[in-house]
Amino acid sequence: MEIIAYGVLADERPLLEAAFDAAFPGNRQLRCLDLDLDRDTAPTAAGSEIILSSVNDTLDAEVLRQLADNGTRMIAQRSTGYNNVDLRAAGRLGLTVTRVSYYSPYAVAEFAWALALAVNRRIVRASVRAREFDFRLDGLLGRDFHGRTVGVLGTGKIGTAFTRIAHGFGMRLLGCDVTENPECLALGMTYADRYRIFAEADLISLHLPLLPETRHIVDAAALDLMKDDAVLINSSRGGLIDTDALVAALRAGRLDGVGLDVYEEEAGLFHLDKSLEVMTDDTLARLMTFRNVVVTSHQAYFTRDALDQIISVTVTNVRDYLAGRTGDNTLVAPEVSSPATTRPTPSITSPRRKR
Repeated sequence: MEIIAYGVLADERPLLEAAFDAAFPGNRQLRCLDLDLDRDTAPTAAGSEIILSSVNDTLDAEVLRQLADNGTRMIAQRSTGYNNVDLRAAGRLGLTVTRVSYYSPYAVAEFAWALALAVNRRIVRASVRAREFDFRLDGLLGRDFHGRTVGVLGTGKIGTAFTRIAHGFGMRLLGCDVTENPECLALGMTYADRYRIFAEADLISLHLPLLPETRHIVDAAALDLMKDDAVLINSSRGGLIDTDALVAALRAGRLDGVGLDVYEEEAGLFHLDKSLEVMTDDTLARLMTFRNVVVTSHQAYFTRDALDQIISVTVTNVRDYLAGRTGDNTLVAPEVSSPATTRPTPSITSPRRKR
């Protein structure tokens, strides 16, 4: 049984290989590739029944068709998000699709706060100056977060972890979600509509899934409502922010700072070395010119604890597929229980929404 994992990072590879060696001793051949899966690279999966995909892979209808035609029957997404997978097409093709519905929320929440602090206290600029032995404090003035208002859009597991840290800073807590989280309410959070949060919050952090109703939830109108000295943090999904509108707001001298671990056009860029190439993405290049913007390469989840959990769940998903089982991590599954059946009638499950 050959399994191919796409978009595997250098630090991830030994952990992934060790986990599959232990789970399937002598009964699997795991190939780890650092390239992303798309229309051009899909032929490399020929003959592989199981694919381990990453969030940067393009799994549209055409790619899924190529995979199915070449023998793939299962796609195990190594992330919580799955907006890069055409689930309806997967269902039509009789593919099983799973995801990692849960891993350490602290990894992302802590990184979101690292971005917030780096932006507010100008830590990146200060570090660059210090390396050049420039120890002036000009332009490095920040603010206390204590006593100020934080707006948390999305209070699932990650949003709740972020809120606990905000509570520790002594901040006033505002939250927005389709349902109120008892844990956040116990911390003193007030739930409000997003327009109030945009208008009142000094710090806004996004912890939402990317869905049609959340795409560009931070658009020009939302940015117009924000305080001129607000800080905006996105460690969730790039498509939550209208990047062109954000650039326009920054050009107008608005917002005290922005921290982005994700970018709506990051596919084909993030996790790759583009340092020797011409940057053809004009919007991203423009973002990089603002001194009050910090951009990182979708690394909020990237802790040993989170990777161990992601890999463990992925192994479980593969085991379940081979045993003909489905579970909370299953996004699409054939109606029959045996994976050996060719092209069964598919069904799409309704996974619980998690962040």
